[in-house]
Amino acid sequence: MARSHPPQQSEPPDDDAPAPDDLDYRHRGGRLHFTARQRGLDVTALGRLVLHLPGTLMSLSVLLLISGGLDAWLGIPFWLVPLVWLLSGTMVFHRPTEDFFARYLLRLQRPMPEEFARLAPVWREVTARAGVDGQAYELWVEDSDDLNAYAAGGHIVGVTRFALDHLPSSQLAAVLAHELGHHTGGHVWVSLLGHWYALPGRAAWYAIRLIVTYALALTRCISWVATAVLVLVICILSYTTITRLYGLPLLLLVTPYLLAAVGRRAELRADQHAAALGFAPMLAQVLQAMYATEAEAKRQALAASGHRPAAPRLLEQLLSTHPDYPTRIHRLRPYL
Repeated sequence: MARSHPPQQSEPPDDDAPAPDDLDYRHRGGRLHFTARQRGLDVTALGRLVLHLPGTLMSLSVLLLISGGLDAWLGIPFWLVPLVWLLSGTMVFHRPTEDFFARYLLRLQRPMPEEFARLAPVWREVTARAGVDGQAYELWVEDSDDLNAYAAGGHIVGVTRFALDHLPSSQLAAVLAHELGHHTGGHVWVSLLGHWYALPGRAAWYAIRLIVTYALALTRCISWVATAVLVLVICILSYTTITRLYGLPLLLLVTPYLLAAVGRRAELRADQHAAALGFAPMLAQVLQAMYATEAEAKRQALAASGHRPAAPRLLEQLLSTHPDYPTRIHRLRPYL
């Protein structure tokens, strides 16, 4: 069935509508020129794609084992399960699937008419400056009191109702330009595909951990000899698996840290994308406001608990997917 767009989402914004005076609508009423390449794959997206490869190969190994058992027991073709799994990645760009993902997983809502009237001219100006067809994306709203925005799936751009109600249009445009940078840079679909293709491997890993945990608990109740034997068997199986798979499982131990590092770089590139469109001062103001809000929240939490402020832990910093606010603001200085 063909997908139907809501009327307010498919109609072009009214150029005669009154615009806030804090955003330079330089493309209002003018002809729009789109770039030949609407999407790309920058260095960070390519790096993330490479880092997701070990998890994808592990998932493929798991599915090959499962499909081998199904072939032997039920006569299902050996290649069917891996092929269906590989083709399922195309659902990232399937609009009905994206709608389901936005509504029920991200808890986003379609903008109300007054919200769309607020969003549409700002979004049109952002996409016009980037040379991107703004009608190719779907605008969503999250009912949240936090200042935040999202880029998800292949075409989802979401913003919180707090940001919509409290940010000036220029700062709202800066936030949307940042999220558009994630889409045009390929960050979103690469991350989503990587997580999707890693699911079978993660499920197998969690199942193995659960089995081992219960087995160790059971052997402790029997005797220490049984526990020692089980540990020895686990070590032998682990060594055999690692050698047979050429050390691939060991890469999975450091992959989360490398993906987090690439994610921090992707955020800086999205900031750069917004700054190149002329939104650097506005984006810096938003980041400063978010930094002050989080700092005040931490201060109040520490005052309520009576604890002293502690330095961030190293592992927490290494696993953070976003750079700290001072770093992001510092990187915007050349555009200011």
